[in-house]
Amino acid sequence: MNKFEKPKSLILKDVKRSFTQGDTELKVLNGVNLEVEQGEIIALVGPSGSGKSTLLQIAGLLEKPDSGEVHISDNECGKLADNVRTMYRRDYLGFVYQYHNLLPEFTALENVLMPLMIAGKNDKNSKERAKWLLKKMGLVDRMTHRPTELSGGEQQRVAIARALANTPKLLLADEPTGNLDPKTSSIVFEELLRLVRETGLSAIIATHNPELASQMDRKISLKAGELIDMRATALAGENNFYNRVNKTEE
Repeated sequence: MNKFEKPKSLILKDVKRSFTQGDTELKVLNGVNLEVEQGEIIALVGPSGSGKSTLLQIAGLLEKPDSGEVHISDNECGKLADNVRTMYRRDYLGFVYQYHNLLPEFTALENVLMPLMIAGKNDKNSKERAKWLLKKMGLVDRMTHRPTELSGGEQQRVAIARALANTPKLLLADEPTGNLDPKTSSIVFEELLRLVRETGLSAIIATHNPELASQMDRKISLKAGELIDMRATALAGENNFYNRVNKTEE
């Protein structure tokens, strides 16, 4: 890496993944290549069934690719033993899903503290961090409430705070506001983006919402098992336009 190049939080190299349905092989990822720079927020778009969740599962070391490489913070992790992959998920990655998956018997604060406790960080600083994250998500008055006492939007904010508890390098979010009404979705997403940018981590966020996707740094799309960088496509379109104009003028 030269001095002008930003560090990479994630690199996928020629990642392939297929599934068997009866006698048919379904190729979900067909040689995906992706680099995510430190601090970059990427929108992952594509129709249902295009492989977005599979890509996030592989990037998050929850599933192994059939072939290819998965680099997290300059370490090739795709083929590591399960216990080592678990360590990388704990120390480098944060996850947010469409449903919040909070533990119902614990308060909002206790839910955010849970990953810190699992990592052996059960101290005053950990509690202060959990409180800070909940305050950043607008939940200063809801810390002692259990999930059943929170609205859907509040529950998802707790889930976002929990995902960031261990100070990950990369956040992976799969339709994080998909279960919310449009107004609540917009509010929660705005808070998510603000916190991600403030903490300087990278993020890949899968969404069907074009308005939300437009607020991120870059948009990539999965189509027929291949990844398309929409920024590169747009630049290619501009170049083609200028080439046509120049040719006409000649």
